[in-house]
Amino acid sequence: MAADEGHSIVLGTATPGGGFPLFGTAFAGALAEADPALAFTTRNTKGSTENVTLLGAGALDIALVQGEVAGPALAAPRDAEPGLSVVAAMYATAGLFAVLAAGPARAIGDLRGRPIVLGAHGSGLVILARTVLDGLGLNPETDFRAITLDRAGDGPAMVIAGEAAALWGGGIGWPGFTALAEGPAGARFIAPNAAERARILARHPFLKEITVPAGSYSGQAEPITSVGSWSLVLAGPSLSAAAGYRIARALHRAESRLAARLPQARETTLASTLAAAPDPALLHPGVRRYLEEAGLIG
Repeated sequence: MAADEGHSIVLGTATPGGGFPLFGTAFAGALAEADPALAFTTRNTKGSTENVTLLGAGALDIALVQGEVAGPALAAPRDAEPGLSVVAAMYATAGLFAVLAAGPARAIGDLRGRPIVLGAHGSGLVILARTVLDGLGLNPETDFRAITLDRAGDGPAMVIAGEAAALWGGGIGWPGFTALAEGPAGARFIAPNAAERARILARHPFLKEITVPAGSYSGQAEPITSVGSWSLVLAGPSLSAAAGYRIARALHRAESRLAARLPQARETTLASTLAAAPDPALLHPGVRRYLEEAGLIG
């Protein structure tokens, strides 16, 4: 691909109805406004796992990748070929279950033996769900009746129709949770309690505690603390240093504009990118050059 010719950039997101396509549209739009030389094409994919494969194959220039998928992908041996690199932090994703507001379940243990929607095939949210449940010594297939979907947007309707007891999702403004919370029955959210969070973090220390502020969803009066990780915009070898530099510069100019387009994107900043990157050496070379010129890193 020729991402450096006219800075035409293919951005991979995920299945329709999920948070990644929503973010991808906002990200591409805000950065293109800040730098009209950046021409983005957004592409729906099967999610984080496929995005990593497509980046490595040069079928995408940049892509949105959940933290549980991004970490191993960035740590993979590079040998003589350039590997994946970090372009930007997206947002911290706190994993939660949502149930109907009038339903009986109030803790993760109350969902045992019941059908739960984990997300779309290949989605990083599914990996996050399995990681969180593993931290509690639970298996989605044997301790629950796990459901994975072809389309992330199908999950809320299954809970409303009684075909599933709960919907797993994450972050602020996630479309599935918004649909459920604003539906006729409303929603209540279930997260690991303090003791459960301690168990999860002891087993999976790459996760961290993340709080979803009160009012992030309709009817959510109190903040909710859970565990999760940072989702990232990653680049494949096809993204040139020049294009990476322009993306970083456009993001710096467009941070407030992006936050206005999408509330959860208020965390999509260069400061967050530095904090979320596992190692500064994993930053895309063009992004790193802009950060150096802007005085954000030495």
